[in-house]
Amino acid sequence: MGRSLAVSLVVLMGLSACTHGRDHVAAEPDLAPFATVHAPANARLYADCIGQAIDAGTYARAHDPSTELLVFSCTGAPARAFFEALAERSRITGSEYSLDGRTLRATEPIQRDRFGTDSCSWDGDSDWRCDISLRTGTFLTDTH
Repeated sequence: MGRSLAVSLVVLMGLSACTHGRDHVAAEPDLAPFATVHAPANARLYADCIGQAIDAGTYARAHDPSTELLVFSCTGAPARAFFEALAERSRITGSEYSLDGRTLRATEPIQRDRFGTDSCSWDGDSDWRCDISLRTGTFLTDTH
């Protein structure tokens, strides 16, 4: 490699590092409240499911190396309402699946696996179940 090409590459790498470094300089965080709007009707499906799971104590931790989740599991009427509300969306988005004799409907198409996916299932008779994931961050397991 010629000297001028080597010098040019070193200069470019240095500029790149400086530019990259600026992106990661910690600025003062904006602590102002963020804007919210009235929750849409489907928010009630989440609230009812999570509420039942809290009352019944049917929530648990799920995690992978980079994500901590609190998963709320509901059954009965809240799960049935959520499952039925997903019918049209699941048909349109292709997010309805068959699994061990159950029909599973997810709020979004499943890409790799069900981790972090909100979904409801039905056995075709009288058993409805939903799992709603809340991303928590590492505070969930912080012992300090």
